[in-house]
Amino acid sequence: MTAVYNDLLFEISRPGRKGYSLPESSVEKTDLTGVIPEHLIREDAAELPELSELQVMRHYTGLSNKNFGIETGFYPLGSCTMKYNPKVNEDIARYSGFAQIHPFQPAQTAQGALELMYRLEENLKEVTGMDAISLQPAAGAQGEWAGLLIFKAYHEANGEGEQRRKILVPDSAHGTNPASAVVAGYDVVEIKSNEQGRVGIDALKAAVGPDTAGLMLTNPNTLGLFEVDIVEIAEIVHEAGGLLYYDGANANAILGKSTPGEMGFDVVHLNLHKSFSTPHGGGGPGSGPIGVKDYLKAFMPSPRIEKEGDRYQVTTDHPQSIGRVKGYFGNFGVNVRAYSYIRSMGAEGLQQVSEDAVLHANYLKARLEPYYDTPYSSHCKHEFVLSGVRQKKLGVRTLDIAKRLLDYGFYAPTVYFPLIVEECLMIEPTETEAKEQLDAFADAMIEIAEDAENNPETVTGAPFTKAVKRLDEVTAARKPVVTYQRD
Repeated sequence: MTAVYNDLLFEISRPGRKGYSLPESSVEKTDLTGVIPEHLIREDAAELPELSELQVMRHYTGLSNKNFGIETGFYPLGSCTMKYNPKVNEDIARYSGFAQIHPFQPAQTAQGALELMYRLEENLKEVTGMDAISLQPAAGAQGEWAGLLIFKAYHEANGEGEQRRKILVPDSAHGTNPASAVVAGYDVVEIKSNEQGRVGIDALKAAVGPDTAGLMLTNPNTLGLFEVDIVEIAEIVHEAGGLLYYDGANANAILGKSTPGEMGFDVVHLNLHKSFSTPHGGGGPGSGPIGVKDYLKAFMPSPRIEKEGDRYQVTTDHPQSIGRVKGYFGNFGVNVRAYSYIRSMGAEGLQQVSEDAVLHANYLKARLEPYYDTPYSSHCKHEFVLSGVRQKKLGVRTLDIAKRLLDYGFYAPTVYFPLIVEECLMIEPTETEAKEQLDAFADAMIEIAEDAENNPETVTGAPFTKAVKRLDEVTAARKPVVTYQRD
């Protein structure tokens, strides 16, 4: 028999049950005629479920136990850095002086918040090697868009706005890169990777020209590989008059080791909800600050936070600015968490983050190489890709492997991305996992590979242990049923 908390609230409702006790209201009923449009006034009481407090508690606690999160299991989602977030950062973000502040307060009453944001910008300047930072963008994709608007403003200021209409994007790039370029009004030119999975220098040289606005690049790239020719790449783009944009989604692989500024990038965004340990997933909230070199500072979003003596001010007199890209000062609570994380980790701690992330990824890669195809054999950075082509020949696809992992209690890695790897599995173990957890995941992946050879039906029919078994995903995507109809 199914446990009660698996049923819907309406299904366990019984007339007369209550989970509350309220005093009699001393407020007389008011005639709402003329106040609320007549067709919006309810004639009958809302049909709500009637339940005891215990039933409600069990229902929602049961649902929460079914949910998957980083606190409940391993989450190796490639290119997304789903790592554990220390709860001290949550506590600090809930300090009343931060949680209850209002963005319309005058600057003299919000000095603490302004100082925190100013200090965070200074920290991120050091992390990125940039000369100025804006915390406004709400997420990585918005940071990309804002950065490309700065590209556009720069070229327009140089009288080349109409001429430079093309953004170069590697074929291994995050999907948001070409999308952001299009939204910013650019044409996208794809740059093919070479056999090593990195930007093809010859392909890049053939693509740049007087119409090049810039190149968008992640380093290490989406395959988890460091672009060893980055200095030459920067020289090629700059000699053509273009700018370099750094997608900071993979910054946790280089913290304390290198900076985009040293590599030759002009604009960068960081995902604070990835590298700097703020909540991630479920649609947000996020934070995607952008940084620029001095010669682009005039085009940064406005308003800005500046320090005058020992006071912090909000300034708006920036005539060449691309303007405001996010209400108020971005997602302030996320920025508080990131600042707390940076301060608690320190420079040595952030460097250790990168070292552990790279070590974990290479350890997992080494354990799994005998059982899965590895399209690129060189050492990876914080993430790596496998190919399920070997298993596909046995009738087991990457999607099946991902479904089967659910039975082992693991969230599946990113699958079928990057698109340039057939039957791709993209795995990012992060720096926060223990060796025992990495071994448990590797053991599960190895067992699945062995089952693909000897008992493929145990993989192709998965999952078997979840409340919801394998779905018809096409129908679920094209004809979703998200409402409940009572009989």
